[in-house]
Amino acid sequence: MFTGNGIKIFTGTSHPELAEIITRRLGVSLGKADVTKSGVGETHVRITESVREDDVYIINTGCGEINTALMEVCIMIHACKIASAKRITAVLPLFPYARQDKKDKSRAPITAKLVANMLQKSGCDHVITMDLHASQIQGFFDVPVDKWLYAEPSAIQYIRTHFDLSDIVIVSPDAGGAKRATSMADRLGVDFALFHKERKKANEVSRMVLVGHVKGKIAVLVDDMADTCGTLCLAAEHLSEAGASKVYAMVTHGILSGNALKNVEQSALEKLIVTNTLPQAENVARCEKIEVIDIGNVLAEVIRRSHYGESVSKLFDEVPY
Repeated sequence: MFTGNGIKIFTGTSHPELAEIITRRLGVSLGKADVTKSGVGETHVRITESVREDDVYIINTGCGEINTALMEVCIMIHACKIASAKRITAVLPLFPYARQDKKDKSRAPITAKLVANMLQKSGCDHVITMDLHASQIQGFFDVPVDKWLYAEPSAIQYIRTHFDLSDIVIVSPDAGGAKRATSMADRLGVDFALFHKERKKANEVSRMVLVGHVKGKIAVLVDDMADTCGTLCLAAEHLSEAGASKVYAMVTHGILSGNALKNVEQSALEKLIVTNTLPQAENVARCEKIEVIDIGNVLAEVIRRSHYGESVSKLFDEVPY
């Protein structure tokens, strides 16, 4: 039984709704902290309760004013560190700057590495994140990173309860996501297909080639994030032209920037299913095709297991109840 003794959970301003879901699931109160911004844009943090010798978890996600969210986490970690917290864990459902994970051009920064350094220098002892865009980011840290936290079990549960598996084909929108898609297809015992895509520039796809058979099937596109949704919408169009009876998309992080909602509304997609690693209430209100899977219970169970020193590997395959 989880007693909540010796644990404190705080949140920044990026996604307080998720923090409330997590604390409600754990049966503990959200920690008291004042997080404000001054007239010149500086972030001010004051932890208003004792954290001495406590196991502290700070929840903030990489969305909205992402630089503000990142600074809030770093300052809150530092505040807890110098207030004698026993251990400090940053819970970042969407890791900030995860797509800037390598030096892909001359003089380009590896910003994800910089973020890792910032978190560690602030005093972070442990990082929990979900569906990292690039696996190598965990190697940027010298502290434990629970990054093999996939939304995959939740997605599989959704597919099992909403579809007839004999009609399903799992589709990766690009070669980079093939491992994720094949893993889901194998666990469901269904077929798999993928697209080969060529980009003219970032967020703009010039050509897509489908590899696999989807005729007469319900195609489910799976990816780690949806930003402008250009790739997903183009893939949905190609799948419809290839004979798929219906097309759905499932992504962990629904960033949905720019004209994403308009693109989804006008696309061949029946639904775009996202998790609540980012706030989605406004997106759901603006687009009828958006549906949200709650992963608050998964993060809550990770926090509980981490606090008691239990293994989290079971959560790679199962959804906690």
